[in-house]
Amino acid sequence: MSDSLRDQLLKAGFAAKPKPQPKPAAQKPSHLAHAAKTRPAAPDVDLARAYARRAQAERAESAQAQREAERVAREKKERKQKLAALLAGKALNDGDADTPRHFPHGNKIRRIYCTAEQLTPLNRGELAVVQLAGRYLLVTREVAVQAQTIQPEALVLLCDPDAPAEDDVPADLMW
Repeated sequence: MSDSLRDQLLKAGFAAKPKPQPKPAAQKPSHLAHAAKTRPAAPDVDLARAYARRAQAERAESAQAQREAERVAREKKERKQKLAALLAGKALNDGDADTPRHFPHGNKIRRIYCTAEQLTPLNRGELAVVQLAGRYLLVTREVAVQAQTIQPEALVLLCDPDAPAEDDVPADLMW
């Protein structure tokens, strides 16, 4: 009775004879064979492809953002050049001007010096202040409107003669 259960079942005809398995020519070391059996190959390939697709999409998005930034910078440079060409020789700033005209710009109070003859038309809206390359230029209203169409943030000060006064102090109040 030293026959194993398997041998006994084979003799009785209940089990089929096992087929001999062919041995591969070069066997992997046992620890590598075990690791290969525990990890399925398909998800690794899918995960690698997903990472590759994500990296490719990120590169494409980065390139698109860079192209957009370059386009915006190019348009801004072209607007500055057009504005400089428009304002060339049209500034009314006088080197001998000694009357300061204060105005708000960029959350600060700025000033431009003008002559006494220029101050009244500036306050009436016949003259305007335009910024170009960090300098404030005194120009006519027509030039200022053209500058605003080229670059809206270039127009700094253009008084509206029909606008009501900003303060609610009556004109007949005597101090």
